[in-house]
Amino acid sequence: MTTLLNAVRRYTETHADSAGIAVTPILGLAAVRATAPSDIVHAIFQPLVCLVVQGTKHVTMGTESFAFAAGDSLIITADVPIVSQITRASVTAPYLSLVFDLDLAVIAELMLEMKDEPAADYVPVRVEPTEAEVADAALRLMRLLDRPSSLPVLRAQLVREMHYWLLAGRHGPAIRRLGWPDSHAQRIGRAVAVLRAEFARPVLVERLADVAGMSPSSFHQHFRTVTSLTPLQFQKQLRLIEARRLMLWEGATASSAAFAVGYESVPQFTREYGRMFGAPPVRDIEAAREKARAVA
Repeated sequence: MTTLLNAVRRYTETHADSAGIAVTPILGLAAVRATAPSDIVHAIFQPLVCLVVQGTKHVTMGTESFAFAAGDSLIITADVPIVSQITRASVTAPYLSLVFDLDLAVIAELMLEMKDEPAADYVPVRVEPTEAEVADAALRLMRLLDRPSSLPVLRAQLVREMHYWLLAGRHGPAIRRLGWPDSHAQRIGRAVAVLRAEFARPVLVERLADVAGMSPSSFHQHFRTVTSLTPLQFQKQLRLIEARRLMLWEGATASSAAFAVGYESVPQFTREYGRMFGAPPVRDIEAAREKARAVA
């Protein structure tokens, strides 16, 4: 992993933004850099794999917790709420990782060629050692960034190869569910896409069930199995995460953020925000900004 470490370090030193994210010209590929342990971060991720090349991170989903470090890969195969924290990082040895979004169309195509079937068990979050073939494919993707003229020619085939090695390796059984035609994961994914697009508006569960092609009772059961939340809880987390972003990064007030994400009552927003983030909006944002100033 040493060569991949150097490639990620070099790219993030030049391209990382103020949040430590370095987006690449390869769609779905980004590098992450942090020079200090982070605050606890709440997010709902789409299916992805995260290759850690330096530092450590802790992730919680529901009652399950995962600690992973350099040489490990975290894979998320559903839109699930994640609580994460970078636990080891410094200026001299920053936390560095590569994040690769999983493409369901590529997975489905490869599964037909590989004649694979999904595993019977379903665990949406897993941590495994990064396999040599996956790390090598990731390194070659990073090397393309040094030669922009090669991207139009080689990008698609290397993205496909990355998916292949993930399917062929330890993470394969979990990833295969994403490409299985009309699987529960795909059906719930269609409903989640509606919630993501319309989280600030009331969305009827009956409509979500119809989008998923399920009865309301079956939809409730499978939605919770896949995401660990009810549809209402999922929408609430989307609203609160977006409200925090508006306040922290765009300077919105608590009341304007609350109304922007669909709340009709500021006191209700304040209560639910405090339960999720551990402090009322104003105090939480002030603490986050103070920490950012200290790190800077």
